[in-house]
Formats: sequence, C-alpha cells, structure tokens
Amino acid sequence: MKILIDSPVPFALAHGGAQMQIEQTKKNLEKIGVAVDWLRWWDATQKGDLIHVFGASSTGLISMARLKRVPVVTTNLFTATCNRSLARLCAHGLLTRFILGLPFGESVKDQLTWKAFRNCAHHIVGLQAEEKVLRVAFGVPAKKISVVPLGLSETFLRAGAGGRAEPHLVCVGTITGRKNSIPLARLARESQVPVLFIGDPYNRDDPYWLEFEKLIDHRWVKHHPHVPDEASLIQLYQNARGFVIMSEFENWCLAAHEAAACGLPLLVPSQNWSRERFGNEVRYFESQDFEKKAGVLRKFYEDCPSLSAPKIHLSGWEETAIGLREVYASVLSTYS
Repeated sequence: MKILIDSPVPFALAHGGAQMQIEQTKKNLEKIGVAVDWLRWWDATQKGDLIHVFGASSTGLISMARLKRVPVVTTNLFTATCNRSLARLCAHGLLTRFILGLPFGESVKDQLTWKAFRNCAHHIVGLQAEEKVLRVAFGVPAKKISVVPLGLSETFLRAGAGGRAEPHLVCVGTITGRKNSIPLARLARESQVPVLFIGDPYNRDDPYWLEFEKLIDHRWVKHHPHVPDEASLIQLYQNARGFVIMSEFENWCLAAHEAAACGLPLLVPSQNWSRERFGNEVRYFESQDFEKKAGVLRKFYEDCPSLSAPKIHLSGWEETAIGLREVYASVLSTYS
C-alpha cells in the first residue's frame, strides 16, 4: 500500500494546525510501516495506490484518478460549517440537491466542491460534527465517511501538569481574524485578565496584526512569537494559569488539546466541536454580549486555581495513523 498526500495550500502561505496534521499524518503512517509520499504533480512516473487530499479535491483530479483506478480520499476541515445549526445544514442540503439536480450547467457544477464531495471515494474527518456536515449539507452517504480523531505528539502526551505559577492565561494560535485575537485582547483589557498570546500573524504587514499589536500593553495583553519547539511550548503551557481561546471558526483546536495534556483548565467558545470534544469538562463563552463575555473571562481566571484539566481521552498521532491505515485498506478492498 502506497499513499500519496496532496494539499492545495502551501505551508509557506498558511502555517498552523492543518500543517501540523498533515506533517504528523505522514510521519506516523511511515512509523507504522505505510509507504507515503507527497503527490508530485510534475512526476509522470510516480506510482501510488491511493491519494489522500487534505482539503477540497477537484472533480477533475477525481475523474483522472478513477481512470487510473486510484481512489481519492479527502480530509476537509469544516471549520465554519461544522458549527452551524442542524436547520442551516438542512437548508444547505436542499440547495445542494437542487443545484446538482439541475438538468444543465454541468461545466459549472464540475467547479463546485459539492460535486467533488459526492464523487470522491471516501471522506475522513476528525469529528462527528463534520460527518454530519457531509451527510446533511452535501448528501454524502454515511458508508463513505469515517471519523478518525486527530492526535497529539508523544511529547505532549507525556507532558502532564506543571506548576501553573505564572499569573496569566495563555492563548495559542495564529494572530488572525478567524481566531478572534483582537476581540479577545480587548476582552482581556476590559476584564483586567492577563492573557499571553503565543503565535504569529500570516504576515507582519497584515492590518489585522498591526491593529492587534497596538493592544499589546505587556500587562493585560502579552505576546510571544510562535514556538516551534515542543519542549519550550509545553513549558509555556505548564506555567500558565489556564487556557483560553475565542475562535469564530474552529473544528478541533489542537492548541486546546495540547493545553489539556499540560494540565490546564480551558475556556472555549460554545460550538459544536467544543461540546463534542469536551462536554461538561470545560468552561464556555455562551453569550455574544461583550460585557457578559468579560464577566465569564474574569470568573474563569479567578476560579482557575481550583479547576483541573478536562478528563477526556487524548489520542496520539500514531493512534490516528493506525485508524487511517484501516480506512485506506477498506477503501482499497472495495474500490472499483
């Protein structure tokens, strides 16, 4: 079995959790004996048994691969869609069926990821919430979807709790709009809760970063650049009082799971992904009202010394790789 991995977004343009997922997937598949290579579009001699696309594949790629009898499996991060209500997903499903059912416009339909979702051999997602998106919004049969939870590195799984001696909360992630970095920074200043933001913007000239930078006062809003070294990042987690994130779009949040592995209590947005992963084990931002959020942040900060990390199962990336290998084998055994 040889797996070819493809991603439509270069890591140099967008670092973050998706990059970590892809890199760890390749590394741990190889660790358990699966042959893996990057899909080299320029190499006419490259061979592979299955293509795993991290992102939305195209109908063209799926069609060409089918001619070569190579199944295409996709993992798409439904960061916004997976947190929509069931009613909105059903409405999306009606629209999808209507448009794809029109007796004309095939060339236009071929450009839609909706059609690609239906045509690819199989989907692998990390959450039941994402499985529901594929079934309800895009009409993908349940038998063509597998849920394989994301993982953490062995370093994080062994980390354990630290002293939590620093007086600040920690927020780890790219400084960008979908992470709501600026609203959280303003909330920190309003509630007088010190928050250490760890992460970089996609670009130092980005207006969002420049506005965020103005809020850094080294008292309530602190900043630390992205930390690529796991041991150093673990130390920052373990020293913090707790973890907070207020993302608008999220579908798993590796940082929240890293913080949990390091013994931190969590304050996260009340969304489908967070409810599925953490249940009643964490605190939530329930309201969209700024003042109410400030109160929730302040109360969480005050309660942190008596709070513990969520008691949930934390998977390792090797466990994820084993789950992927089982899905690949199943797809290959039934593909025609």
